[in-house]
Amino acid sequence: MTATGLKSLEDELNQLKNVDRHEIIKHIAEARAHGDLSENAEYHAAKEKQSFIEGRVIELEDMIGRADVIDVSKMSGTTVKFGATVTLADEDTDEKKKYQIVGDHEADIKKGRISISSPIARALIGKSKGDSVEVAAPGGARSYEILKVEFV
Repeated sequence: MTATGLKSLEDELNQLKNVDRHEIIKHIAEARAHGDLSENAEYHAAKEKQSFIEGRVIELEDMIGRADVIDVSKMSGTTVKFGATVTLADEDTDEKKKYQIVGDHEADIKKGRISISSPIARALIGKSKGDSVEVAAPGGARSYEILKVEFV
């Protein structure tokens, strides 16, 4: 994963441990005060949310503990690899797109960050500026030309 991806996970973990946990404890206490727990929907919803929070905390701690962080700013080269930011041109429409190849859990297409295991990233890995790649997309095969490979 990238350093940015690790920071994002650490921020989420901090939020869950230091804010969300305390809020859910208050909600559970308030719901308990309403009486009969067997028919108390607020109590059951709060307990369910507490369970989700605790599960997510365990999941995040595991991911952070096993993280292999790669500092993209220290990388260079002309070949597409993990961490590269690639500018592509659709060969049919000449539409330009820019993607950074990142770890699976830090992918966010709206921010131009695609997973290393996505079809487009798998097609790009090992290619260089000027190469053409064909990607099997849900709407049919698409062809792209690599315009630029950078590490930022």
